[in-house]
Amino acid sequence: MSPAPRSEEVTFERGGDTISGYAASPSGAGPFPALILIPDVRGLYEHYRDVACRFAAEGFLTLAVDLYSREGAPNLPDMDAVFRWIRELPDPRVLGDLGGAVRYLAGRTDVRADRIGITGFCMGGQYALMAACSVDGIAACVSWYGMLRYAEKNAAKPASPLELAPNLRCPYLGLFGADDGIIPLADVDELRAVLERGRKRHEIRVYPGAGHAFFNDTRPDAYRPDAAADAWPRAVGFLHQHLG
Repeated sequence: MSPAPRSEEVTFERGGDTISGYAASPSGAGPFPALILIPDVRGLYEHYRDVACRFAAEGFLTLAVDLYSREGAPNLPDMDAVFRWIRELPDPRVLGDLGGAVRYLAGRTDVRADRIGITGFCMGGQYALMAACSVDGIAACVSWYGMLRYAEKNAAKPASPLELAPNLRCPYLGLFGADDGIIPLADVDELRAVLERGRKRHEIRVYPGAGHAFFNDTRPDAYRPDAAADAWPRAVGFLHQHLG
């Protein structure tokens, strides 16, 4: 049995603010390919620390970013509160923080600075794709059921993921559920068409019988073991292919 990944709470500076995160490292001296992990709308809770360790066990130094380092995790008692929070969260701030995460990882001696990928789940999957279209230094992206379309645009939401998709800068893997009540299959089809027109390197996998959050094994209502069992090695293999 290989040694368990090492883990630590870390911080990095971005625009005068201190951003927190949880870093899980493979055993050995490195340098390692690295991965930025963006949690779902509820923030950096224990499930995502565990997922970071799973990626570290596969050979990726993984930084799970706390996007709520400034204000703390939100109180989200129902889905109306969830969608309201997502609508009001400023995309430019989030993408700036993810750029700061890239620079932090690139500055670590145990990281291969040219082999930094990004992954995220739900809202985090949305931002993973957006970062792959707009943030320098990202070499691969795996997005798990990330939302794709905005009902309206404003200063907090200047451009939707679908609008940014023509600017994709790295190989992309999108993992979606066919029964996702939040992400219509028409949006997934549109994303595929946009990436095909732009001749972007991409793979998109849609799982029959799976809805939103199908990989989250702490949620019996959403978890779909068969879809998760296919998606995990697919994601890891994709990252190994493009990050080394």
